[in-house]
Amino acid sequence: MDFDQLEIFLEVARLSSFSRAAERRFRTQPAISSQIRALEEEVGAKLLDRSGGKVSITAAGKLFQKYAEETLESRKAVLTAIAEAERVPRGEIIVGANEGTCLHILPEVFAEFKKQYPDVAVNIKRADYGKILESVIDNSVDFGVVSLPVHDNRLTVVLIHRDELVVIAPPQHPLAKMKSASVPEVARFPLVMPKAGHTRDALEDLFHERRLKPQYAMELDSSELLKRFVAADVGVGFIARSHVQEDVQANVLAAIPISDAQIRRDLALVFRKDKA
Repeated sequence: MDFDQLEIFLEVARLSSFSRAAERRFRTQPAISSQIRALEEEVGAKLLDRSGGKVSITAAGKLFQKYAEETLESRKAVLTAIAEAERVPRGEIIVGANEGTCLHILPEVFAEFKKQYPDVAVNIKRADYGKILESVIDNSVDFGVVSLPVHDNRLTVVLIHRDELVVIAPPQHPLAKMKSASVPEVARFPLVMPKAGHTRDALEDLFHERRLKPQYAMELDSSELLKRFVAADVGVGFIARSHVQEDVQANVLAAIPISDAQIRRDLALVFRKDKA
């Protein structure tokens, strides 16, 4: 799934026509149809109804439309924020982000940024939440990408990506057969947990609020390791939805929505106010 496919889907949905969308995108109609088919295969649902001589959006398509619009807005926000803060689009920028963001969010964002600003070199440094904010404040990085909330009044905070936690389990796990799972249902199984950070804090607050005392099978400081141990059936876990899409597509993991809670994992671009 890429930005071009999202833009094509939104164009077809808006115009209710493959042929008119093809004209707008300067493509052939078969090329547009092929991109939509690929998108539907990837998400595992029919997004557009082509029967009756007119294209209409399905219920799944309406949900996906919201996701596509938010994703494109997030891309626009991060490109605009970086460009405005840098003002002169050349030289080098240094960006701090955690492991999951580096692997699953930044590649497409900065591929697009490099198309618009080819003279700007991008250096990405991996770090945890606290270290990223510290590095932005002391000017050792130009920008940070961190999960919200951010409460430091020395920083400008720009929302760039909306996300939420889902439960992850091996495909053969009992939870994987459920359309959604409640927090108590998940807490009955051993958990693979992050060692520290916003996700850990949010989960512990939730368990305390629900008076749950789940068993922690393992605590890890890497989201990628967490996924691997869950896939090995050491336990089940919680992770941002965007960080597990490829694993779900490859049938390595199953992602199960949380039915009785919503734990946001929205990301923001942060930089010093004196750079704005």
